[in-house]
Amino acid sequence: MEVSIALIKELRTKTGAGMGDCKTALVESNGDIEKAIEYLRKKGALTATKRADKVANEGAVKSKISDDKKTGVIVEINCETDFVAKGNDFQKFSEDVADIALGISSDELSEILSAKSKDGITVQESFDGLMGKIGEKIEFKKAKLVRVDNGFVSEYNHFGSKLGSIIGIKGNLTDEAYNIGNKIAMQVVAMNPIAINRDGVDKDLIEKEKDIYTTQAKNEKKPDNIIDKIVNNKVEKFYQDNCLIEQEFIQDSHKSIKDLLDDYKKKSKNELEVVEMVRFQLG
Repeated sequence: MEVSIALIKELRTKTGAGMGDCKTALVESNGDIEKAIEYLRKKGALTATKRADKVANEGAVKSKISDDKKTGVIVEINCETDFVAKGNDFQKFSEDVADIALGISSDELSEILSAKSKDGITVQESFDGLMGKIGEKIEFKKAKLVRVDNGFVSEYNHFGSKLGSIIGIKGNLTDEAYNIGNKIAMQVVAMNPIAINRDGVDKDLIEKEKDIYTTQAKNEKKPDNIIDKIVNNKVEKFYQDNCLIEQEFIQDSHKSIKDLLDDYKKKSKNELEVVEMVRFQLG
């Protein structure tokens, strides 16, 4: 059947697909817009199948925090090229996925993919449609939800949406407390701690570090009676470098994160405790 240019343009406006694809979809659907949209989504799914062997190492990390600040979610969506990752369509899509994940309070990928957006289509259908539009493989890599009923969630997203963090903090929510939380989330992005405190560090990892330090000391012909002291000092430095609470605060080298929290407690009588930490780095 013949389809009008006006109808093709209408479908293109709704889907963002190319003019040729829109015309084919309308011909195959006998001019029915809704069926044509479904046809294009299916075509997007086929495109995804064809690109299954492609590598998706670019993309975006997005986070969203609830209005009451008690819940936060962070997601990573991947694509093939930096050009697509920086595009408005991909950036908006990634933000929408984070919004939907927050809305259903889930970080299960299957639940998020099956959830519906405001326009009534599922996230999976949106994935397929976007793949059909941009012609690249898109992957929903991971998501993490953080909820703190007796505190709040803060966030920091690095410029370019390639790094992001959300942290859960126990304590009373105030503007200043939330701002401190955001600064600590920035610390997590910048310094990549492996744990909040020493309790979160794998004991096997510490034993492995001790073994390395001991071997280094012996190779350097250090006296046996001071090797233990050398090893203990290096383990202490390892903790200070890798535990969030002990790290040097990136905005004030004279303070640790613990000092930052202690200073706020003295001033406000409000005790804050970091209880959860999530850091996503693209790829």
